[in-house]
Order: sequence, then C-alpha cells, then structure tokens
Amino acid sequence: MNTVVCPNCGKDVEISLALTKQIEQDVILRQKERFAKELETVKKEALEKSAKKLQEQFSLQLKNAQEDAKEKDERINDLIEQITELTKSVRQSKRERDEAKLEMEKKLSEEEEKIRADAAKKAEEAQALKLAEKEKQLQDALKANEDLHRKLTQGSQQLQGEAFELAFETILQKEFSNDKIVPVGKGVKGGDIIQEVWDRNGNYCGKILWELKNTKAWNEQWINKLKIDQRAITAEYAVIISEVVPQGIDSAKFYKQIWVTKQNFMIALACSLRLNLIQVTMAKRAAEGKKEKMEILYSYLSGTEFKHRVEAIVDAFSNMQQEIEKEKRYFTNKWARDEKNIRQVIDNTYGMHGDLKGIIGSGLAQIKGLESEPSLPDGQKADIS
Repeated sequence: MNTVVCPNCGKDVEISLALTKQIEQDVILRQKERFAKELETVKKEALEKSAKKLQEQFSLQLKNAQEDAKEKDERINDLIEQITELTKSVRQSKRERDEAKLEMEKKLSEEEEKIRADAAKKAEEAQALKLAEKEKQLQDALKANEDLHRKLTQGSQQLQGEAFELAFETILQKEFSNDKIVPVGKGVKGGDIIQEVWDRNGNYCGKILWELKNTKAWNEQWINKLKIDQRAITAEYAVIISEVVPQGIDSAKFYKQIWVTKQNFMIALACSLRLNLIQVTMAKRAAEGKKEKMEILYSYLSGTEFKHRVEAIVDAFSNMQQEIEKEKRYFTNKWARDEKNIRQVIDNTYGMHGDLKGIIGSGLAQIKGLESEPSLPDGQKADIS
C-alpha cells in the first residue's frame, strides 16, 4: 500500500494501487495537455515570427522590385526617346538621300537624252551623207547600165550572149571595187557570178548570186535551180537577169523568193541589194556595240566609283542644306529684330508727333506721312498705341 501525506491533517493516508495509477495518469494527462498548450503557443509564436519575417522580406523584395521596375521604366523611356530621335534622323537622312537620288536621276536622264540627241543627229548626218553617196553610185550605175545595155544590144545575138556575162562582171568590178567578183566556170553548178560584198572598212557583209539568161522564153525551172545553188553557197540574195520575165514584172521584182530583173535595171538592183547587206551588217555591229556599252554603263553604275561619286554629291547637298538652314535661321532672326526696331521707330515717331500736336495744337506744321493714320492692305488700320 502506498501512502500520501494529507494536506489537511498532515497524516499519512494509505491509497490503493489503482488510485495511485489513476492519479499518475491524471497527472500525466494534465502535463500532456499543458505541454500541448505550451507547444501550440510556441508553434503559434514561431509561425507569427516566421510570417512577420517573411512579410518583412517580401516587403523588402517588393520595394526592391518596384525600384528596379521604376529604374527600368526610366531606362525604357530614355531608350524610346533616343529611338524616336534616331528614327527622325533616319527619316530625314532617307528623305535627303531620296531627293539627292531623284536629282541625280534627273541629271543622268538629261545627260542621256542629250547624248542620245547628239548621237541621233550624227547618225542622221552620216546616213544622209551615205544616202547621197549611194544615190550618186546609183545614178552612175544606171548610166553604166544604160551604156551596157546599149552595147549589148549591138552586134549579133550570138556575141551578145557570150559578152553579156563578161560585160556584167566588168561593170561589177568597176562599180564595186571593194567587192570580190567571182565568175563560176562553165559546166559548174552555182549560177554565173558570185559577188562577195565588203564595205569600205574591210568588213564582210554577204553574198549575191547572179544568174544571167539570154533566151526568148521564160522557164520556171530556173527558180528552183537557183534556190538550190543559193543554199549551196549560202548567199543572202539570188538574182536572175533576163529580158524575158514573168508577167507583171516591169523592171525588177522579188518573185518566189528570188529577185528577177531586166538588164536595164540590174546595176540599180545590185546597188540596192549591196546597200541593204551593208546596212544590215552595220545594224548588227551597232547592236553589238550597244550591248557592250550597256554592260559598261551597268558596270559603272553598280561599281564603287559611281557609289563614291553619288555619296560625295549627297554629302555636298547635305552640307549645302545645312548651310541654307543656318542662313535661313539667321536671316529670320535678323528680319524679326529689324522689324521690331522699325516698329519701335514708327511707334515712337507717331507718339512724338502726337505729343507735339497736343502741346502746340494746330500750329504744328503738317508732316507728310504723319498727318493721318497710315493705310494698310485690305482696309486695315495701323496700331500706334
């Protein structure tokens, strides 16, 4: 049996084991409850302290973040202002470059038009000179043709047939000394005479194949035969000379892709065909030269030299524009100052005149320009107050 001291009488009191265990459990339970409450209080205080500390840290971080955001906004605003100014400068520079480019293109167009006009004028003069020269050759050829025709019509028919080819060959060699006249041998296919056309500069221009006929009847088979001979020697033109021609041909005509002419017009036709070959060759060479010039011009326009020249011109225009703007601002300020000074002189003059008139009265001599209010455009009156 366990004993405990009674708090009232001070005597030992016996207690049972069950009661002792119950008391111990009650004490342990109360201690647990007290510890639990204390633990809860400690946890609550710790949580409050942690929350307060976290709140203080969050407030500090929030403040720092706000300051950083404010600083970033200020930097962004500064950057926006700088970008705006830079954009204005870029636009102004682009506008100035565009204006300079347009001015340059205008000048280039004017120069190109001037060069083209000069070239056209020179070409017309050269063409007129060549036409006059060819006209003279044609007249001489017509005269020689008439002489040849007159000679050929004389004598026997047999001699005419044999002499016609030799006479025509001689005339071709005489009239066209730059050309190569090649007679085709008897019994050899390929017409009667091959005329290789060369201009005065020694440039080959083409061939003319001549077939001479001295019969009393026209034969259509001559056309096909001469076409074959033309293709064989790659001649540009093929001509049949005959006094007997198809119906509808009075002098010369392009008949079934072959030229057919009478004897009295053969030299004139030779001049025309030869001139045509020379002009075609000249046109081809001119086209080739034009292409080369265009390539040279393109190379120049896309090259560094042209770029530097344009940049120098743009810089010069920019400097000129800046100087003009400076002068404009200077004269604007100067005119404003001068206008203000003149306005003060006029106002003071009117004021002085009014003061004297008020003092002296009608005895004050009238001064021209001050006797009445000055007239202004659109019926306005001067303000002299």
